[in-house]
Amino acid sequence: MAKISTMLDIGKRSMMNSQTSLQTVAHNIANKTNEGFSRQRVEQVTAAPIVEGRIQLGMGARAAAVTRVNSPYLDKQIQKETGTMGFYDGKAESMVRVEQVFNEQGNKSLNQYISDFFNAYKELANNPESVTPRSMVKETGDILSKEFASIDKKLTTIQDDVSLQVDANVLEINTMTREIASLNSQIQAVELQGIPANDQRDRRDLMLKRLNEKIDIRVAEGDAGVVSVTAAGNALLVSGLESIELLSVRDASGRAGVYAKPSDAVAPFEITKRIRGGILGGAIEVRDKVIETMKNQMDVLAHTIAKEVNQAHVQGFDRTGKRGVEFFHQPTQIEGAARTIRLNEVIADDVNRIVAASRPLAPGDNTVANVISMVQYKPTMDDGNATIDDFYNSEVGRIGVMTAHSIKAKETQGNLLGQLNNLRDSVSGVSLDEEATKMIEFQRAFDASARLIRTADEMLETVLTLKR
Repeated sequence: MAKISTMLDIGKRSMMNSQTSLQTVAHNIANKTNEGFSRQRVEQVTAAPIVEGRIQLGMGARAAAVTRVNSPYLDKQIQKETGTMGFYDGKAESMVRVEQVFNEQGNKSLNQYISDFFNAYKELANNPESVTPRSMVKETGDILSKEFASIDKKLTTIQDDVSLQVDANVLEINTMTREIASLNSQIQAVELQGIPANDQRDRRDLMLKRLNEKIDIRVAEGDAGVVSVTAAGNALLVSGLESIELLSVRDASGRAGVYAKPSDAVAPFEITKRIRGGILGGAIEVRDKVIETMKNQMDVLAHTIAKEVNQAHVQGFDRTGKRGVEFFHQPTQIEGAARTIRLNEVIADDVNRIVAASRPLAPGDNTVANVISMVQYKPTMDDGNATIDDFYNSEVGRIGVMTAHSIKAKETQGNLLGQLNNLRDSVSGVSLDEEATKMIEFQRAFDASARLIRTADEMLETVLTLKR
């Protein structure tokens, strides 16, 4: 009787094991398309046997735990490469916009406007008494000054858009850190009972990957499965069950900076310059380094053109014999020159004030006109080592190379990340064919367990009939 009862217990436990396995298979199939989900399986172990005399009898199997199939090393590698992908993505997106500002194929470039201005002065040198080439000089000079201002405005607009991205990304980062802190709490509560928190860990790993895509982070796992997260060096984002929010603060120029505030007792401190990775890192690098450098170079170019043209123009005489005035309003300093350069109102109102001669009332004198027309080819840039054309082409070429490198790096990183994700899918992903095979296997095991119980029941019925 006792051994028949044991058969019933084994059959019942085996049915429960099969039922648990079938439920896990169903859970895997339902989550196949969920990003970050790791395939789960039931770990079965042999139940403790019993000893009767010199015989040890097995007691079947029991479900020890439901675990997830994953590779922690691979998950960390994906997290790291996702951060690098975010950096190149953020950088490439902004660099493409910067390149479009200086695009010489679809639109007329600044270099062409510079050439038009100096070519107009060449025409004036060929016909110094005429009003028509003077009108061309005035128009091309005015257009050139406006093009400088337009480029400066376009670059500033890109910087402003990046600042808006910083605002949006900081909000997303804060949302993610709050969820990670909440998942820490859930994982701790579950695993203190000795139960693996599979779904919560999958979700937390996904949030950490997405967070690293936004900003460079470091993750450290402590007791009871709780992780701490720091960003940009030592800015704490998640500590145990608490999250610390980042702040987006605008400076005097309207540029958004990222600040950390660990607690109410600590004043916010800026971490913008320490952000080295993620979408934020790439976009901020373009905003604060690439674009700022390009704006400075355009300021240098505008200031040099204004200075060189004005120096020659004030030394000559106009069509009426008057001493020349400054052609451009000379910017007081190099910084902001591209934004402030403009045509002198005196010349804008009267083209006769444009200088061509070096002597008053000297018909045919084109000395100053020749000097100004040759400024374009004069080594005035880079401490006398480059002409205006060389300088501009060098800067535009540098932007083109940086943009191409960013796009290529993004593509290469995307391929690497794709390979890692494929490798993860081969380890942790759900295969419908495999799950269908397991479902049939567990269903048959369930049926066999049921037949075992039915057989034990029939044996018990036989024994009871004998006693009657």
